[in-house]
Amino acid sequence: MVDLIDSGKMTVASATAFSLSPEYADRMNAEARRYRDKIVLRPQEISNHPEMIRRLGIIACNGMIEADMYGNVNSTHIMGSRMQNGIGGSADFTRNSFISAFVTPSVAKGGAISCIVPMVSHHDHTEHDVQVLITEQGLADLRGKSPKQRARLIIEKCAHPMYRPMLSEYFEHAQKVCNGLHTPHDLRLSLSWHQRFLETGTMQPA
Repeated sequence: MVDLIDSGKMTVASATAFSLSPEYADRMNAEARRYRDKIVLRPQEISNHPEMIRRLGIIACNGMIEADMYGNVNSTHIMGSRMQNGIGGSADFTRNSFISAFVTPSVAKGGAISCIVPMVSHHDHTEHDVQVLITEQGLADLRGKSPKQRARLIIEKCAHPMYRPMLSEYFEHAQKVCNGLHTPHDLRLSLSWHQRFLETGTMQPA
């Protein structure tokens, strides 16, 4: 944010709160007079107000812990149980923005965790509200896609190459054993990646 302001690409930043690295905190403190007209802090009932978000036609980009191959997002709980983040304003922006996007690295813990999984271990945002997923691998525009189309696109565009074959294998298997083909899942295996990590320290099979 500070670099964007300094370069002139951003004229004003609006937020409820922000945190800075020590380097950028020193820069902002040294030049507080210059930055005071470029940063606006507002209470949450204004910055996250659904009507305001809808009226401005916001393109919202929120962070996430993991997404599944159908576009459901977990933005708060590690392995389904340990709270990492509060949901904050992401729900307001996801449900009311013009375009709702989520971003994450494709892997965590040096590749031991895939951030694209068969089924998320905790649901904060359903596939009905998530329109775009982004990792360093690419961008998946999910608008207008059926669940199976979303799965193929997310695997291709967002999953890390080391996990793409595993996701594709699960997807093909689920279509053969599921009790309905709208959103194919094998419920016995859908959370097995998380269980494997908890038992072995990696989602990768032995």
